Amino acid sequence: MRLWMIGCGNMASAMLRRWLASGVVAAGDVDVVNRTDRSLPGDVRQARTLPDGPPPDVVVLGIKPQQLDDVAAVHRDRLRDAPLLVSMLAGADPARLSAAFPGPLAIQTMPNLPVELGRGVVAIHAPAAPADARATVDRLMAPLGLIEWFDDAARFAAAGALSGCGPAFLFRFVDALAAGGVAIGLDPARAAAVALATVEGAAAMAAASDRTPAALADAVASPGGMTRAGLNVLDDEEALVTLLERTIGAAAARGAEMAKG
Repeated sequence: MRLWMIGCGNMASAMLRRWLASGVVAAGDVDVVNRTDRSLPGDVRQARTLPDGPPPDVVVLGIKPQQLDDVAAVHRDRLRDAPLLVSMLAGADPARLSAAFPGPLAIQTMPNLPVELGRGVVAIHAPAAPADARATVDRLMAPLGLIEWFDDAARFAAAGALSGCGPAFLFRFVDALAAGGVAIGLDPARAAAVALATVEGAAAMAAASDRTPAALADAVASPGGMTRAGLNVLDDEEALVTLLERTIGAAAARGAEMAKG
């Protein structure tokens, strides 16, 4: 699969590393346009302008949202014959992308950081995408982790808030879990190691199980035992659920504000 990448910041670089490692694309089939050279994996070509020749299978747009109009002014005509434009720009929906770049089918995506490990989430919004375009995007995104397509813009935004911000919230939870260990007598370094390994193992167990996380939690908690005593605190008046609803709600609301400009 041939790719042109316009802009290659941290997220785009993470995706590129995974694509190259998985073999879905080869370094010789990728051309990157950046304002300045960046450290890129493999022997990927990078320049200030797009290469000559026919368009690639996919153009990946990894610029900042505020750069869209300026980048479109430079590259719009060159991309008219490209079949697919895959964008990672927050707040730029397919209609806006198509207005900026007439010609290619616009695909809006929201990947999250674990895509570099192949354990990420990629939410995709492209209500007009035909089956062949979806198949091409699926093949490109498959090495990155879970792929979820949304025809509805609101549900796409909700999924992006959950998956895009979720890793940061989980990192905070790991720190808080370690702080709880320190509070009962562990030294900070050991509490941090134990908390991280506990979360990593529990997440792997949940992913491998056919039971819901709620059922797994209840299975760990013996009546009258230590775990149940702790769960009683989290479950009291749905304290944890309420906190996370507020947290994710705040993130989603801010995302909506940013999308309006």
